[in-house]
Amino acid sequence: MNKSIDKIIELAKMTLNIEAESVQNLQHFINIDFVACVKLIFESKGRVVVTGIGKSAIIAQKIVATMNSTGTPATFMHAADAIHGDLGTIQQDDVVICISKSGNTPEIKVLVPLLKSSGNKLIALVGNINSYLAQQADHILNTTVDKEACPNNLAPTSSTTAQMAMGDALAVCLLDCRDFSSKDFAKYHPGGALGKKLYLKVGDISIQNQKPQVKPDDSIKSVILEISSKRLGAAAVIDNDVLVGVITDGDLRRMLEKSDSIANLKAADIMNKTPKRIEAEELAVNAMQLLEQYNITQLIVTEQGKYHGFVHLHDLLKEGII
Repeated sequence: MNKSIDKIIELAKMTLNIEAESVQNLQHFINIDFVACVKLIFESKGRVVVTGIGKSAIIAQKIVATMNSTGTPATFMHAADAIHGDLGTIQQDDVVICISKSGNTPEIKVLVPLLKSSGNKLIALVGNINSYLAQQADHILNTTVDKEACPNNLAPTSSTTAQMAMGDALAVCLLDCRDFSSKDFAKYHPGGALGKKLYLKVGDISIQNQKPQVKPDDSIKSVILEISSKRLGAAAVIDNDVLVGVITDGDLRRMLEKSDSIANLKAADIMNKTPKRIEAEELAVNAMQLLEQYNITQLIVTEQGKYHGFVHLHDLLKEGII
């Protein structure tokens, strides 16, 4: 490789700037036709069928994935396969989005008349509003770019970035029209760390832990043994089934720093009477926020105000709640 470090950095920055400018310019193409596309899809009784060829087909698959995950049923159909049997994918009430930079490829010219004959509404997500595709479509989503980021102005770069951004804009507007909430989002993303942030509750974690607890008049030795045996770094102080405080490892250390003798001390003497707590029904991600806010490592978990257990920082990290 004979390219200098400075040249590589310069070219990378240039690519990002060109693509960013292409996306920024899309704002000028958000018009009444864009609104009509949102309304058409939102009111449709069918799905959105997104099609394209080459790099546009890859963008089509991404748009389909985004729509499906945000409440708009969608499916992908490759433009080349469509004319060899896959047209059966399209049902009567489906809306078709055809993606193409030029709008004049042979496959598109064969496909469009077939789509029109079936009576389905056709949206052209196209980079040439004077193209065959644009002229035949019911609505146009304009993704025209001034140039590709490729130094030769050939490889699809700015154009595909613009296509994807326009697809995101469409999906987000549909999401908002559907009042799609974080709870709805969780239904479609149950797996992985993202899903856990949206559905995993504090009680789901704390139930797996032991429930260290002492009484107000328990000796310090009993407190130490309870904290050590349950391995959560703390113990709740319970008086007649009522949570009255908490004792942590830190409280024990501070006690030793202040007291010459601990023989006569009781749990009530060193407990924190205003422990940080969280309800079992709260999302685990909210527990993490509280731990970070107060710079602590565990929270008491309550269920309708009654002691339910503990959730520890390590539990949340283990679940990928970061």
